[in-house]
Amino acid sequence: MIVIAAFLSIFVGAAVGLLGGGGSILTTPLLVYVLDFTAKEAITASLFVVGVTALFGLISHARAGRVQWRTGLIFGGAGMTGAFIGGQVGSHLPGALLLGAFSVMMGVTAVAMIRGRKSIAEGRHKGLPIIRIIIDGLVVGLVTGLVGAGGGFLVVPALALLGGLPMPIAVATSLLVVAMKSFAGFAGYALQFGDGSFISLNPETQINWSVTLIVTAGAIVGALIGSRMVGKIHPDKLRKGFGWFVLIMAVFILSQQIGGAAIEFAETGTLQLVEVIAGVAIFVAFFYWIIRRPAKTPVVADYDEPEVITETRT
Repeated sequence: MIVIAAFLSIFVGAAVGLLGGGGSILTTPLLVYVLDFTAKEAITASLFVVGVTALFGLISHARAGRVQWRTGLIFGGAGMTGAFIGGQVGSHLPGALLLGAFSVMMGVTAVAMIRGRKSIAEGRHKGLPIIRIIIDGLVVGLVTGLVGAGGGFLVVPALALLGGLPMPIAVATSLLVVAMKSFAGFAGYALQFGDGSFISLNPETQINWSVTLIVTAGAIVGALIGSRMVGKIHPDKLRKGFGWFVLIMAVFILSQQIGGAAIEFAETGTLQLVEVIAGVAIFVAFFYWIIRRPAKTPVVADYDEPEVITETRT
């Protein structure tokens, strides 16, 4: 199973390298369904894997001058607070509930990938909406801490819309934010307060470090491979195909968590059976409507920042 997991982690990392995000959403299912981690162990390990992978992805962007450090540190600092709180809360919630919430997060990510990123019209304005960036960072960080997803597809639009960053800069800066809040979420899950000492390790979230490091190494290798393949595969087709795959995985995980209870409820009577079928139909119709509805193009004002200097090699 370790060999299979290592191969799959390369695929996860490659998705990150090719798409600038999204691959980390598969780390938790990989750990749960292939390596038999518990839900809390998988989320804890996933946050570590995502954080390290994001750091390696950040290096090349930083060397090319594409990272907007000021905005990223403000957003990431708020995200770390939210992620740590989310990790503390999540470590005390039932594993089935966490996986159910994670499947919803996967569904949201899948829809974002299938629909594609909205185009952005650039304008000019002065200053950063600091309060909005902090609030958004807290919310996105809280989601990251709870379910163990890096949240790149939440961070990139937020940086573009609130920070006024061009998309290439937003994608690069998002890796800084993802790394910061992933490590904070990891600490939130791994540490507990009280219980005879001020700070101690949470026994429910102790992870197998040898396996986790193998998965992390595979994800890093995959990310490096994926970054070299950028431009060789049509990005829209790749993103949409991966999005549908993530959506199928989300449905699978959700069915694993609530499928048995739904079937037992449907077997109690005809009315209950109709209610379950109607619920499934509404769920499918909602996601179909979200995916198919036309996207509006937002107008984003760009703020005054120093010119981004791209590294030139001689």
